[in-house]
Amino acid sequence: MPGEDCLVRPLFGGAITSCFPPRFQDVSNIREVPNHQEVFADPSRDESFIFELLDLKREVGDNGSAVWFLRDIANEQDAAETMVLEHSGTLEAVGLGCGGGPTIVTTAVGKMALTKGRQGREAQNLVRVYLANLRLKEVSTDVLITAYEPILINPLSESARSVGAGPAVPAAQSGCLPVAEVFKLAVTNFKVHDWSLFGSGG
Repeated sequence: MPGEDCLVRPLFGGAITSCFPPRFQDVSNIREVPNHQEVFADPSRDESFIFELLDLKREVGDNGSAVWFLRDIANEQDAAETMVLEHSGTLEAVGLGCGGGPTIVTTAVGKMALTKGRQGREAQNLVRVYLANLRLKEVSTDVLITAYEPILINPLSESARSVGAGPAVPAAQSGCLPVAEVFKLAVTNFKVHDWSLFGSGG
């Protein structure tokens, strides 16, 4: 496995931390994302991570929640017909809950054709999307950690200008940790330090 340092990174003003390589730079201000999101990207590889805090979707079952959110992203991005679910799973994050109880964490990995920015369908890239849903029920919050890994870059996409068109260069070949490994680190090292970030909860 290539050697790439991972650092503890502050999120949402330090109320939360996670762990991932420094090559992922905070681009939240550049992209003008909403306050409940923080976005990190490695433009040289067109890889990105999004940490998002959402109101708890009580109507969505715990075990299928990551798959539900992944399909929701596909619908939002007009990629529903191209999405292929590759894997889903469930694990418990002990000690992450506000009261010290276990938190249900579900994960899902899918492939879909996505358009970058406002480009049309003719410029779609094939992307692998990794999604984890951490259900913080004590504070009525669904935390989403989503990672995007390009598989095939369309020559008409904006991405082609920075990373080149065609199949994405494998992470190991570039001396980087694969997105799958970075995603796992970001999820397993997710910690809440200041629960007042979530308000009074519900």
